[in-house]
Amino acid sequence: MSGRIVYGCMQLGRWDHQPVGPEEHRRTEAAVAAALEVGIDTFDHADIYGHGSAEAVFGELLRRSPGLRPRIKVQSKCGIRLADGDRPGLYDLRPATIRERVHQSLERLQTDYLDTLLLHRPDPLADPAEVAAALDGLYEEGLVLAVGVSNMSAAQIEALQRHTELPITVNQLEMSLLARAWLEGGVLVNTSSYAEVGFPHGTIEHCRAHGIALQAWGSLAGGRFTGLPREPQDELVTALVASLAQAHGTTPETILLAWLQRHPAQVVPVIGTTSPDRIRACRDAAAGSVTLTHDEWYELWTTARGGPLP
Repeated sequence: MSGRIVYGCMQLGRWDHQPVGPEEHRRTEAAVAAALEVGIDTFDHADIYGHGSAEAVFGELLRRSPGLRPRIKVQSKCGIRLADGDRPGLYDLRPATIRERVHQSLERLQTDYLDTLLLHRPDPLADPAEVAAALDGLYEEGLVLAVGVSNMSAAQIEALQRHTELPITVNQLEMSLLARAWLEGGVLVNTSSYAEVGFPHGTIEHCRAHGIALQAWGSLAGGRFTGLPREPQDELVTALVASLAQAHGTTPETILLAWLQRHPAQVVPVIGTTSPDRIRACRDAAAGSVTLTHDEWYELWTTARGGPLP
């Protein structure tokens, strides 16, 4: 997987079931242009984003820009079925559903293949052998060039990997200076607070050991530390982030992403803003030109957690 940052397309299209119009197409074009400008070449989708409209507006952009597809990587996810009327939302990784959803994504994206297909959430009813067979089939047909997962533990990845020779290349997890369970779990082992974290210990280590790229969704923490604080502790973190940005001659957004990138697992942040200016604010992180010191990294962590390490 190339690139230090992935652009997340969740906010493209519309979530209100209304038809997309010129504004959604303009917003998509502007966001993609800004992403390409700062060096981002991987775009993350899911079949449920905007109830499919995110893929559709992106596909229309690809149709209008025939030279764009070879320059970028497109990944999408399947496995979640949103609530519909009286039926609650559920997960569905049955082989027939995987195939159906991939074909629908390809049609909306107006492309012949996905660079990577991710399984969006674990389905407790899924048979790993059947899921693996479905992935193998899509790969053999050239519809999917690589496979990955999202929101899965080491044990769940192993259960799937056992049934396919295709390497699991990606695990996409919520990771940010706000969502720190992936990090806290590693230092709270053998403390009374460990049970409160809930993150499956060993997942980060498993991904590192097997060359599975860690993509961090929610990496900018919804703006909590760059202008949209919600809690008193957010103000302290915001001030520190701004101070470090000034010291490094960069933007607060880059500091948040550089904090993730500083981890030896080489975390790849996924940014989901549609604001071209905010995308451009991630330029230095996309270039990898800012590296936090050991002490700066820990200062951000301890300030965000609001207390000392155990």
